Parts: sequence; C-alpha cells; structure tokens
Amino acid sequence: MLHKHHSAKRSSPETEKMIRPCPSTPWPPELLLAPYLMYRQEFGEKEEKSAFQTIGEEQSQNPYTELLVLKGHHDIVRFLVQLDDYRFASAGDDGIIVVWNAQTGEKLLELSGHTQKITAVTTFPSLKPCEEKNQLLLTASADRTVIVWDCDTGRQIQRVSCFQSTVKCLTVLQKLDVWLSGGNDLCVWNRKLDLLCKTGHLSDTGISALVEIPRNCVAAAVGKELIIFRLVAPIEASLEWDVIEVKRLLDHQDNILSLVNVNDVNFVTGSHVGELIIWDVLDWTVQAYERNFWDPSPQPDTQQEIRLSQKPHDISIHHFTCDEENVFAAVGRGLYVYNLQMKHVIAYQKTAHDSNVLHIAKLPNRQLISCSEDGSVRIWELREKQQLPAEPVPTGFFNMWGFGRVNKQASQPVKKQQESATSCLLELIGDLIGHSSSVEMFLYFEDHGLVTCSADHLIILWKNGEQESGLRSLKLFQKLEENGDLYLAV
Repeated sequence: MLHKHHSAKRSSPETEKMIRPCPSTPWPPELLLAPYLMYRQEFGEKEEKSAFQTIGEEQSQNPYTELLVLKGHHDIVRFLVQLDDYRFASAGDDGIIVVWNAQTGEKLLELSGHTQKITAVTTFPSLKPCEEKNQLLLTASADRTVIVWDCDTGRQIQRVSCFQSTVKCLTVLQKLDVWLSGGNDLCVWNRKLDLLCKTGHLSDTGISALVEIPRNCVAAAVGKELIIFRLVAPIEASLEWDVIEVKRLLDHQDNILSLVNVNDVNFVTGSHVGELIIWDVLDWTVQAYERNFWDPSPQPDTQQEIRLSQKPHDISIHHFTCDEENVFAAVGRGLYVYNLQMKHVIAYQKTAHDSNVLHIAKLPNRQLISCSEDGSVRIWELREKQQLPAEPVPTGFFNMWGFGRVNKQASQPVKKQQESATSCLLELIGDLIGHSSSVEMFLYFEDHGLVTCSADHLIILWKNGEQESGLRSLKLFQKLEENGDLYLAV
C-alpha cells in the first residue's frame, strides 16, 4: 500500500531532549560553587544542542511525499545493490537475497542458499553487450561461502566454499574480467569461479575494503595499513596469474573504515580517529591530509577541551561520496564537504543526525542525502554562504562576574577563522521519517525514487508525490479511453 509521508518530528527521548528548551529553574547552589562547569553547560552544551538542525512538516523542497513499505526480510537489511534501471537486490543478516522492482515495489525473486548473514554483495556485468541482461550477482556470507546468482532466473550458478575466513568485501575488475574476494587473504577468481591466484595470510582482522586503481592494481585496507597489490595477467611466457604486494602505506594512526575512488588521479581513505587522506593513484603518495573536522581552526587554549568533549566514535569516518570538486565525508554524526582544489573543508554540519551517519550519496542539483543510526534519512543542499555580520559576544550571569571572559574573547578569532574558511552551507531541506531503527544504506533511482534499508527488517521505497500523482492521472485517462468512457463524458 502506498502511504502519504508526513514529516512530523520524531518524539524519541533523545530528540526531545535536544530540541526542548531548558526549563527556567534557579541555579543550584552546587553549580554556583563550580563556575567553570556552569560556563560549559551554558555556552558549551547549549551551543551543541542548538547546532542540530530540525525541519517542520512544511518541506517544500522535499519531493518524497509518498512511501511504499516492502516486507521480505526477517532480520537486519544491510545491503542494497542496483541491478539495472528498474531492479535492485537487498540482503542482510537473514542470509536471504531479494530482488525487487523499484518502480512498483513488487518482489520478483527470493534467493536462498546462505546459512548465515550476508557480508558483501556486488554485481558482475558481462563483457558482451548481448549478455548484459544476464548479469551475475555475487554474494558473500559469514558461512564462508560465495554464491553466484543469475539475476533474471534466481538460479544459483555456482558456489565457492573453500574460504578459510569470512569474505568481507567483493570487487570486480571489469577490464580483466575477474573478481576479487577480501578476507584474511586476497583471492582472484574468473567468471567460472576458478581460483586464479591468492596472497598469503594478511591479518586476523582481514581486508575491510578494496578499490581498483590503475595499472592492474588494487588498494586494500587491512587494519590501519593500506596495501597496494598488483595483478599479473598471463602472457606468452607465463600461463599463470599472480598477485604481488607492491607497497604498504602506514600513514593512518587507526583502522581504515572507508576507501573509495575520487577520480582518475586520486582515491581517499578515512579512519576510526577521523583522518582523511587523499592519495595519488599512480605513485600512492599523500596529496592531502585532514583530521580536525570537528574544529577546522583549532587553537591551543581550546584544543584540550575539544578533545575532552569528543568521544572516539564521534569522529570516525564511516562513508565517503565524491564529485569532481569535493569529497563528502560522514564523520561521526556530522557531514563535511572537503574541497579537492582548496584542500580544506568548505562546509559542514557538525550534528547532522542524532547518531552516527552510516551512508551518504551525492545527488544532482548540489544535493546530498544521508542516513543514520537514529533511523532518519535527510536531504541537504550545498549553497554558497552569504557574508553575515559577526555575532556579538553573549552576555550572561558569568560575564557579570568575569568568569570565562578571557576564554570567550580568545575564541572569537577561532570563530572568525571558521567562518572565513567555510564558504558554503549545508542546508537541511528534507527529513524522511519512516524507519523505526538504524538506516543502513540507500539507493537513488533517478526515475523511481529512493530506496532505504534498515535494522527494522524493512525496505522503504520513497516516491516523488507529484510525479506519482501525474502517473496515476495518466493511467486513469488511459483506462477511461480504453473503456470509451472518456469520449462519452466529452
């Protein structure tokens, strides 16, 4: 059933606590004895809460006003993969893969073969244009198997069960017509699922992410290390494949959580402690490094307090998306736009969601979509910032007595530097509230809307209300015309 989506505010205790004004109660005596703590409560925590953007029911720029709830899983749905212009597949902890029609929400196929949760999903398109419709779907599971499926029939083509560890990531090298599996080792396979070559045991943590780079190379994230491998294809003198470790890059201080290609010359990695590194795809040198996302212009007198207020998971970089100009990073609960040419952050929302942001995607018209552990999906627009006059120093109870005045004045240059450093704004234009638990990821279909999957076992297909209304009117007129009722009315 198709439902109208009402953008009402969530009534969770965390959200209510964040947006509800503080009650006007007298200062407790114990706080009068601790002016510094009181200063932080008045100017620190209140500022943190007010930074969280909210949007009411009037969302004129949000096109997704109708939703379709799809039920096909009975556990957390973690993966969505687009198969073609109108189909997508979903997978999760129940070990089932479901193929859906993105236009109608119809359940097309259910693929059962794994006995444990799905850990990675990818498509394997055919090299031959005539076989494009018969593209394959690869799924890896915690049961230490990889299965190849026919997306059209749902038939299980082949299964590989020789893995010594769980496969955490799958990558297809289209030019070589091979695919790679990453776990405690790196394996190279052909389309028939013949093992071509493999590395030795790399690490107990295993490969968490893989990305293709030029010259038949791949970059693999293994803990805090970035390892470059080169694939050697058979030639006349040698009839065997080989995979060679070329270099280990140790520039990250903590585990690498995200790894994506930026463009033809760069790729980017993000770590658990909030490090963003831009790498050259040819010589693998560091082109840019950024870490102070939560405070673009730190000062010595405020840095210690910032570190105290930041929890480690609040600055982890969970996901990246890119365009020709910028890298968009999901850092903790926030969103940051890093400009590749300027090599600094040009826009950010420090508290874009109530909880960690898990997935982001760049849309046309300078828009960005993000989803979070808090169950929300939000739409943002990147806009040029207009120069505004500097805000006056706030006055209050402690300014009368002089408490915190030196710190407040010292923080003014920091604020001015931040304002001059960020030339754009991320403005909230839509809030999609439909899931009751963490939204793991989403897919964007230009013609059919937005698809989200969640820990609540549901998939929601968000539709453009105006477009759907027009389609329904068109179908109605076509039906009337077929029955002859349209000419009778005229």
